Amino acid sequence: MQLVKQVIGSELSIFEKKFTESVKGSNALLDSIMRFIIRRKGKQMRPMFVFLSAKIAGEINDATYRAASLIELLHTATLVHDDVVDNSMIRRNFFSINALWKNKIAVLVGDYLLSKGLLLSLQHDDYQILKITSRAVKEMSEGELLQMEKARKLDIKEEVYFEIIRAKTASLLSAACAAGAYSAHSNQEESDTFRMFGEKLGIAFQIMDDLFDYGDADIGKPTGIDIKEKKMTLPLIYALQNTDNQTKKRIIYIIKNQNTDKAKVKEVIDFALLAEQVKDPIDLTIVETVETKN
Repeated sequence: MQLVKQVIGSELSIFEKKFTESVKGSNALLDSIMRFIIRRKGKQMRPMFVFLSAKIAGEINDATYRAASLIELLHTATLVHDDVVDNSMIRRNFFSINALWKNKIAVLVGDYLLSKGLLLSLQHDDYQILKITSRAVKEMSEGELLQMEKARKLDIKEEVYFEIIRAKTASLLSAACAAGAYSAHSNQEESDTFRMFGEKLGIAFQIMDDLFDYGDADIGKPTGIDIKEKKMTLPLIYALQNTDNQTKKRIIYIIKNQNTDKAKVKEVIDFALLAEQVKDPIDLTIVETVETKN
């Protein structure tokens, strides 16, 4: 991360000022919430990849800054809406928007952020960049709905898992890379290459994030969240593929019916971690995911 900031540090500083300006509200309540969002901002990884892609493809320009703002506006809007859908009261180790201002206001704030992103692109005729990001929003929604559908039966296979994370998580990072490249006047073929790179990187990031759910809480991320939300991720999928039928039924029963019991959740975590067949396939999957294809 420090190396990235050395490469595009000045651009990120300019971006933060432009982004802060782009989300200013038109009334006291909205402006207060926007200031809260700015103060609680995350790592801004997606805007970073917009700038990195633009710098590799050509030169960073005004369209690049607008693309980065659009991506971050969309990402922030989806987080606000996700917290409402998941009834999550915590975001980035602090209260979420819906926890502080309730669901109705949170939904409207998410809508406001989406509309700001759309207007930013339309006002400058950034139609291709808007097309790239709109596709990502569509895929994110489809991925979330597919995950909800499969969570009912917990019948997610490896190929379905990858389709979910490709659509739900990797699509926006993919759009960030493609939009960054396009903003630097790359052609369609070059933009598609950046899009595929972003997709592979997004999938690899999500696999690592899923592994953290079974890891050490000292890294800063709570463990067992995916189990409590009945999400079948790669460690559990691989572990269940390589166990006896009786154990498989027991683990699935816990996830379905006892996912709020801390001791039971720990049992599932231990089951996944102790499965000898889990680590090597996941390591291989991550390597294969980030390999470039000619």
